[in-house]
Amino acid sequence: MSISRRKFLGWIGAAGVGTAIGKSADAATNKHFKGYPEGFGVLFDSILCIGCRKCEAGCNSVNQLPPPEKAFDDLAVMDRKRRTTTTAYTVVNKYDVSDNTSPAFRKVQCNHCLEPACASVCFVKAFKKNKEGPVTYDPSLCVGCRYCMVACPFEIPAYEYDSAFSPRVVKCTMCFTRVIEGKLPGCVESCPKEALTFGKRKDLIKIARKRILNYPGQYVDHIYGEHEMGGTSWLYLSGVPFQKLGMREDLGIKPAPEFTAGALGAVPVVAGLWPILLTGIYAISKRKEKVAREEQEQAVQSAIEKTQVEADAKLASAIEKARKDKDAAVQREVKKALEEAAKPQTEEDA
Repeated sequence: MSISRRKFLGWIGAAGVGTAIGKSADAATNKHFKGYPEGFGVLFDSILCIGCRKCEAGCNSVNQLPPPEKAFDDLAVMDRKRRTTTTAYTVVNKYDVSDNTSPAFRKVQCNHCLEPACASVCFVKAFKKNKEGPVTYDPSLCVGCRYCMVACPFEIPAYEYDSAFSPRVVKCTMCFTRVIEGKLPGCVESCPKEALTFGKRKDLIKIARKRILNYPGQYVDHIYGEHEMGGTSWLYLSGVPFQKLGMREDLGIKPAPEFTAGALGAVPVVAGLWPILLTGIYAISKRKEKVAREEQEQAVQSAIEKTQVEADAKLASAIEKARKDKDAAVQREVKKALEEAAKPQTEEDA
């Protein structure tokens, strides 16, 4: 039975909309979340960072990532701006903040927002904010929509485009498995200058405020990440305006779900229609395969029948030719025998 496009879309609407409308998106909410009080985080101090890339090497090691194209002691890679990738969960960038001072450095990785934008737009809940602080990802739930990549204000999630069968969205996990075991994240453990401090987020804020208070001439009087986008578990201190370190200062303090809740109100409709849509596409695809298979089988059968007819005709022709050849040969032999038989009689008569 053929299915018209109009009828197929009608089935989708009738089956899905009735059960989906009226539900709100689980990922998005207007309720402000202030974070888990005992959640962990990391404080990055750009004044202490020397751009050695030891944190990159540590991250690479503990996450068992493939080696980079250029060695970690090659600092020339910082001459251009880099972002995180599927094989580099963290990178260090260099910034020329003034003609008269040394360059500044900033470590880039997932900021592990208190209310993550990636989680707020993920209608299958592949992203999760854990009470320990990290934002983790479950690839078994992911449908590959990549809304998380669009939503993240820090441009962190990366997609495995070169993985044909099981691509994932990849980002820093704050070494979640190490954290729950009581260990330090790989980057923190590898930093030789203690530019990275790991601890409970509430304690890191106190440490940052104390540094600003003790060295007012060195630090900008602001802890980046304390309130940006509702707050992040990764906090920053800097001696220059954060904008000079390539950091956005236009994010405000509202968490991501306040921006996504309205837009995601229709997400359950999509989620409800998703299985039906896929089933319909699958059915159409299977029908095309069946028709193609039947057409192929019919073509093969026609070719076999045609070949058989041609073979039968050739065989009949060969048989007829053989019969004629045989008759001719018999006639020749009979004639020859008669001629031979006639010779003695002629000689005796003579």
